[in-house]
Amino acid sequence: MTGRERVTAALAFEAPDRAPVEYHHSPAGMYEHGTALQQLMCRHGQDFGDPAEFAIPEPSPDAVDGDGRYYEVERDMWGTLWEHRIFGIAGHPLERPLDDWGALPDWRPPAPPAVSGPLFEADRAKARAYQERFFLKSGWVSIFEVLHGIRRFEDVLVDIALDSAEINELADRIVGYQEQAVRYLLERGVDALQFADDFGTQEGLLLSPDLWRRFFRPRYARLIRPVKEAGKKVLFHTCGLVDRLLPDLAELGCDAVWPQIGLYDADRLAAMSRDLHLAVAIHPDRSHLMTFGSPADVRATVHQLAKTFRTAEGGSWFYVEIDNGFPFENVRALIETISELS
Repeated sequence: MTGRERVTAALAFEAPDRAPVEYHHSPAGMYEHGTALQQLMCRHGQDFGDPAEFAIPEPSPDAVDGDGRYYEVERDMWGTLWEHRIFGIAGHPLERPLDDWGALPDWRPPAPPAVSGPLFEADRAKARAYQERFFLKSGWVSIFEVLHGIRRFEDVLVDIALDSAEINELADRIVGYQEQAVRYLLERGVDALQFADDFGTQEGLLLSPDLWRRFFRPRYARLIRPVKEAGKKVLFHTCGLVDRLLPDLAELGCDAVWPQIGLYDADRLAAMSRDLHLAVAIHPDRSHLMTFGSPADVRATVHQLAKTFRTAEGGSWFYVEIDNGFPFENVRALIETISELS
């Protein structure tokens, strides 16, 4: 099987020839582990692309002072100014454009990507070549993450609870942009679109299921509908404990979820996802296992997860994201053990 065939089978709950694997190009991990990590990934390969193409990032010399301390600020496409103090790690907002609703009339989303012209045609040709070997997952389609990136987090929650006219107008503007981004990816060529919004704490949902269904569900439906009509897959990433939303995601047409597995009872999540026909990206715990565990712990966890999620029968794949602070012995144990699974 090619990587594309292997992942396609797993998403359809059909047996692949081996457990599919996806490597995330994590800047912090690639920077810390460098060529050793890239060579390890290249030796074992993945199904979502060629790790040889992963660049090893370096901070700009202007962002590092004479004592080696890193500090950088940048403004994103939505107008938020972010502060970064650890290279490769998400920062914190310094300035948000819509903490004051008075700025809403003049705020505009970014210009949508063009679906014609030489740059678009070059991207489309590259996508077609990519899909000859690999499964092409693209996008990071968010609503909630964008909302609390451009307006204070707690205010966004209150606005949603109050169902204010302003938060609805802002959400619809964001969805309007995301519709154009989805259109671009579908016309360029893609196997699956990645949606991503974190809706859980470590113990439960950030907002009630009824509130989520009123505010978010119809907006996701607008974005997911054209993907399904085009015959493509929808993958949804959401951290926190969000098991109460999984039936909704399945009903919306999602084909797979990428959950924070360490928060769940793995047996229950595996059974629930199979009942809902939601494939699962198996993402071994990073904060505890990969940082503080031993190589033996990592190997045992991989084997247990493979058994629990029945990787040989389809319906799952391994997702590998290497952070800074992981002992390289654990990184090697993770990648090698996944590669050994049949």
